[in-house]
Amino acid sequence: MLQTPSGGAGRGAAAADSGLMSIGTVLNALRDEFPEVTISKIRFLESEGLVEPRRTPSGYRKFSPQDVERLARILRMQRDHYLPLKVIREHLDAVERGETVQLPVLGRQRDGEALAAPAEVPTAARIGRGDLLAAAGMDERTLQEWESYGLLTPLADGAYDAEAITVASLVAELGRFGIEPRHLRVMKAAADREAGLVDQVVAPLKRHRNPQTRAHAEERTKELAALTVRLHAALVQTALGVRLP
Repeated sequence: MLQTPSGGAGRGAAAADSGLMSIGTVLNALRDEFPEVTISKIRFLESEGLVEPRRTPSGYRKFSPQDVERLARILRMQRDHYLPLKVIREHLDAVERGETVQLPVLGRQRDGEALAAPAEVPTAARIGRGDLLAAAGMDERTLQEWESYGLLTPLADGAYDAEAITVASLVAELGRFGIEPRHLRVMKAAADREAGLVDQVVAPLKRHRNPQTRAHAEERTKELAALTVRLHAALVQTALGVRLP
């Protein structure tokens, strides 16, 4: 059982918090068993909806002992079973509903027994051209213009990644402020460079001979993508001298 710090009884506000911990305290509690865990990792798991700490009025995270134990279970399932986060979330949700569920084990040698290799990473959701036009509320000519600036790019089969709907909506929203697609080429170029940096970091995992290591590539990519998006947003806010809610 994971050991977490506990405060003495009758200590005013500390007692009222019922043992709630800061993210730094949580990190120290987890590192005995998971020396490679980082604050960024904990924040990433929160952003994926796997843990929901409380927030103080100032916005600081406060974790309960149950949150810390849940984080430890997540990290064990990743370390020992190489499960994707979606499977971990579904398993934990089922356990919390009181269901009897068996934890799937992927790509791990245990007690000399060869277990099943990790499942193939599912293909990203796609959307057809007509569906994209309808969802984004634009016409063919507009779509062709945005494609010419590289803001939207069809896949080899002519379909689009489902995220294209989000891109189209944001491009249209910026257009309301007089920012035209041609002005957004600099953003697309910056995004491509950031994606290239992430790919460079993850590439060794994707090429690794060990299927267990390759199975971590998608999760590592998501974690790095989340960090680069946050950094990009922070840099833009700093440059403009504003803070977003």
